Amino acid sequence: MAHISRRSLLSGTAAVAGTAVAGMAAGAPAQAATTTTTPALTVTPGDPRYPDLVVGNNQRWVATPDAVRLVTSSAQVLQAVQEAVDAGKRVSVRSGGHCYADFVYHSASKVVIDMSAMNRISYDQNRQAFAVEPGALLIAVYETLQKGWNVTLPAGVCPTVGIGGHATGGGYGLLSRSHGVVADHIEAVEMVVVDANRVARLVVASRASTDPNRDLWWACAGGGGGNFGIITRYWFRSPNASGTIPGQQLPRPPREVLVSNVPVPWVALDQARFTTLVRNFGTWYAQNAGVDSPYTALSGVAFIPHRSAGGMGLLTQIDAAVPDAEKLLADYLAAVTRDTGITAPYPPRRLRWLAATRLIGTSNPATMLDPTMRSAVKSAYLRRSFTDTQIAALWRNLTRQDYANPNATLQLTGVAGGKVNKVPTTATAYPHRNSAFLALYENFWINPAEDAQHVGWLRDIYGQTFAATGGYPVPNDQTDGCYINSPDMDIRDPEINRSGVPWSALYYKENYPRLQQVKARWDPTNFFRHSQSITLP
Repeated sequence: MAHISRRSLLSGTAAVAGTAVAGMAAGAPAQAATTTTTPALTVTPGDPRYPDLVVGNNQRWVATPDAVRLVTSSAQVLQAVQEAVDAGKRVSVRSGGHCYADFVYHSASKVVIDMSAMNRISYDQNRQAFAVEPGALLIAVYETLQKGWNVTLPAGVCPTVGIGGHATGGGYGLLSRSHGVVADHIEAVEMVVVDANRVARLVVASRASTDPNRDLWWACAGGGGGNFGIITRYWFRSPNASGTIPGQQLPRPPREVLVSNVPVPWVALDQARFTTLVRNFGTWYAQNAGVDSPYTALSGVAFIPHRSAGGMGLLTQIDAAVPDAEKLLADYLAAVTRDTGITAPYPPRRLRWLAATRLIGTSNPATMLDPTMRSAVKSAYLRRSFTDTQIAALWRNLTRQDYANPNATLQLTGVAGGKVNKVPTTATAYPHRNSAFLALYENFWINPAEDAQHVGWLRDIYGQTFAATGGYPVPNDQTDGCYINSPDMDIRDPEINRSGVPWSALYYKENYPRLQQVKARWDPTNFFRHSQSITLP
């Protein structure tokens, strides 16, 4: 939990408003690699550190690169990329190491560029924005921004996720209904790209309408990692921010929140009550997905593991400063649990926001913090609740007698709607701007010999849920595609994705052709790629 970059915080520099980060102005000439940069530390096979550097949190994916480059600066990233280009070696990039898919660790990767030591967080007075390097973990971002300036980002609950991939894929959390997704707050990115002459260059792209590189900023605000280059620095400032005071450039976190956790034992629910509970959850979020909903300060999650876990839970957080916050929370819980037989009162805890963030981030260590697990995920954005037929498929698989894994989970997350939906679909590359909630189908296990069994269960529950549309949540009046930061290794397989809708449209919807044009401009040789990367047009 305490794994944050404390150097500047403890020395006091993180809290100094005038702290600046060196960076090029938007539209400035690109910088090419030089031979004067001190090379990054290189770890090769045979080094005792190597095994820990060629696998992330998902033990399913292990690489065998020629080298891992442990970079500490943008100049070192630039140099490492140019050396890989010159040697004809394919690279992959790690920030936090939480990717569900093989985007980083795969057999074709010959050089892994590890960004974990690039974790500095500061305020750039020149850009009037917060500079955050991609290796910074979310808990470090929360603690440093809140302690230094009393601001935050509406990012996720897992404390050890790196900001690098999280932000560029969209990035959501319990504050997203109040403040949008993380990508909405990206003011600019610094990035290493490779041009048509195979020269690596360092560029800056910003949201400024006059920036000739604005298309690259747009693509990085929701287009996902590993597509155009390597982001070496983010600058975060809310689009509606003004003035020069650091504390006014990003959202302020709640001073206190009310946190409710309602445990629901499986034995308390028959199929009818389960159906009502799931339907209630989806209906409530569909009814409160609007920007002007009085409930934008409330976000809830239904954790529904396989029956073998014994029970499920309803976790809810609301800003305690909202007028009638306790009543809003009580009314929400009453609506979600109506006609389910769940009647016992569960008074919320009033907690400081940062304490609540730490608590929630460590509440499920098996699925969020255990680095020995193997995992797989599928996702679905929904605009309205599941149908009774779909809920029957959920019940059937969550209560199967021939399968038992307490870490096989359906997670219904109220992190869509509200201010997320205020932004037009094409304003950034993140396209899910008219959804009500997100369903995550997740599975975690340890034994490699059980891969087929656990992946098979995940395919069954997901494919049966969306059987009417070919096994996937195609964009329509009920569903709204999939989330790129929860990459699904089956999405390109026509035997599993029988929807007729390509993977690119499920992730990016109508934004994909524009992403391809950005790819053609900034990565014309397709140097940066992975199994689900954006293709050249």
